[in-house]
Amino acid sequence: MKVGILGSGDVGKSFARAFSSLGHDVKIGSRTPEKLNDFVAQAGPRVTASTFKETARFGDVIVVATLGVGTQEAITLADPENFSGKVTIDATNPLEFSPGGPPKLAVGHTDSLGERVQRWAPKAKVVKAFNTVGNPLFFKPQFPGGPPDMFICGNDADAKKRVSQICSDFGWGAIDIGGIESSRYLEPMCMTWVLHGILSGTWNHAFKMLHARST
Repeated sequence: MKVGILGSGDVGKSFARAFSSLGHDVKIGSRTPEKLNDFVAQAGPRVTASTFKETARFGDVIVVATLGVGTQEAITLADPENFSGKVTIDATNPLEFSPGGPPKLAVGHTDSLGERVQRWAPKAKVVKAFNTVGNPLFFKPQFPGGPPDMFICGNDADAKKRVSQICSDFGWGAIDIGGIESSRYLEPMCMTWVLHGILSGTWNHAFKMLHARST
């Protein structure tokens, strides 16, 4: 599988390492791809870097791993037509940072960044995923209680099945909570994860759905 990753920060690099370790070919996109030369050299032969446009064109699956404030521009630079018919994992959060306090959500209640990604790339098969945990835990997380769950949502059932398989390959269970509008609930889950981290001083936590046994 060819994976195009939009975003060259820690999140994008974590995705690149994970997908390449599973044997997939990865292209990671940046406004300035030359700054990734050292990372590409360390990441191995399956990882290359390019522009957003070339990265989106390359990927059979696209991952949007940009900062929330830069997501629209990245999709525009990538050209929405390059997303057509492709499973697109939206791992973004609309975080707004201000001095002296925790981040806040810039979008909520009646809209979400996940829905905006779907509108900005209308022919993409957008699935919200990997936005409710820190990137060091993306791949093969180890917890005493077993594998955690990744909550996902999107409008295309087949796309969600494919992302669920990716979650499984990464060491996660997958919990489908509906259409892309359910991003309105997953993005606040990111804040729940962040606020617990701030108060506890640790970042090694994740969510799991527990089901009671039927009697």
